[in-house]
Amino acid sequence: MTASGLRGGTGMAAKLILGTEVARRIRDEVATRVGAMKEKGRIPGLATVLVGTDPASKAYVGMKNRAATEAGIRSRQIDLPASIPHAELLGLVSGLNADPEVHGILVQLPLPSQVRTQEILEGIHPSKDVDCFHPLNVGRLNTGDAHVLAPCTPLGILELLLRSGHDPRGRHVVVVGRSNLVGKPMAALLLRRGRGGDATVTVAHSQTPDLAAVTRLGEILIVAVGRAGVVTRDMVRPGAVVIDVGVNRVDDPTAERGYRLTGDVDFEGVREVASAITPVPGGVGPMTIAMLLSNTVEAASRSWEEER
Repeated sequence: MTASGLRGGTGMAAKLILGTEVARRIRDEVATRVGAMKEKGRIPGLATVLVGTDPASKAYVGMKNRAATEAGIRSRQIDLPASIPHAELLGLVSGLNADPEVHGILVQLPLPSQVRTQEILEGIHPSKDVDCFHPLNVGRLNTGDAHVLAPCTPLGILELLLRSGHDPRGRHVVVVGRSNLVGKPMAALLLRRGRGGDATVTVAHSQTPDLAAVTRLGEILIVAVGRAGVVTRDMVRPGAVVIDVGVNRVDDPTAERGYRLTGDVDFEGVREVASAITPVPGGVGPMTIAMLLSNTVEAASRSWEEER
């Protein structure tokens, strides 16, 4: 192994980093922690708000609530019509802020056009903001505050790296994508001091000249752009660890549903040069839900500590 910790390219297929396995371990840890809380008469509570009937959002919120219930968390799913007025939704969020049985609030995005999304997200109390959407929490994250509840997907990626033996500390990580949901907070987490941080970080995006030259610098490459197969084999440094955040539907007449899910990375090509890679599905996705549960339990714990 080289000094940088890279395999150096052996021609062997990359090892799979399975988010399903790591997420299950985290969910078991959460369930154990919740069990200990219940022995003291405490139950963490999560409220998810779904506006409209978008099938993908509905399915995703359903998975979150089932996972929460399985872990012993009190889960409340609030389904609202797509026509709900902005003021009514804001009032509902305010009510959840005041509810002592709710420790985490998650409003599923996207929201319909009559709703001012940013105002709704800012309406969630920072202490119950379990996906780090509130500007106060975003600011704390970007100033390196290790106490802030970090966004679930970037936090899940970090846990996936650490628990699979790929500590970012001292390594060059290239993040492709600059969204507020993944790219920017991912970079902020990697730059923090301490566990999971202390990396050298480059953020690339659609306006980056010679993207391939930049991605090949990454000992760890995290791709989150929402475009199927945008990163190909020639864009990956031999021996790199590749985290594929994208989930894209690609037409496939041979598939039962007429489509298949694929990531932002050309999996078959890249796995021939990478040392480790996440599959899609089964990679980052399960980690997002696991970290939502973890953040909810942590928010509950902090709430009870403040009552003492």
